[in-house]
Amino acid sequence: MCTGGCAKCLGITLIPLAVLCTLANILLFFPGGKVVENNQNITDEVWYFGGILGSGVLMIFPALVFLGLKNNDCCGCCGNESCGKRFAMFSSIIFAAVGVLGAGYCFVVSAVALNRGPKCDDGKDWLYPFQDGNYLGNHTIWTMCKSPDTIVPWHLTLFALLLVMSGIQAVLCGIQVVNGLFGTICGDCKCCGCCGGDGTV
Repeated sequence: MCTGGCAKCLGITLIPLAVLCTLANILLFFPGGKVVENNQNITDEVWYFGGILGSGVLMIFPALVFLGLKNNDCCGCCGNESCGKRFAMFSSIIFAAVGVLGAGYCFVVSAVALNRGPKCDDGKDWLYPFQDGNYLGNHTIWTMCKSPDTIVPWHLTLFALLLVMSGIQAVLCGIQVVNGLFGTICGDCKCCGCCGGDGTV
């Protein structure tokens, strides 16, 4: 596949993932699907905006750049037909690196949140009743959280989704780094052929 076409496919995949990560992070502000009276009772990691900033906003920029590479102007510069496309592919590597950083940030925040567990009311005070992810394999201790209702599965499901989706985003951006290197070195087959080819696919 041509490097520009590959980048477009990656961009198309990244956009819905960014939207889903943003929505997941927003839902975490409503523990158990309910509005809390005190914002201090929301799990700390939610306020790090891993899904909104890391896998959301920071991911939109690389996705849009990747989408634009397919139709990028191939007129070139200084008599070199593939110069414009090669520069565009090189710039995509930088945006892909930004995407990897954003996805990595969300991945780390989500992993920490899953290991720490949710902040909930144990009947006496709002605290973190679980330690070192001990609740992940032991559902019987979920009852330590008296409220909000279903806070543990809510926390577990949404942060697990963020963990998986941010991991996928990091892999896709990593693929674009490799794809961008090929595009920078070889150009795009739609422009002048890959690595000196005749442009046929």
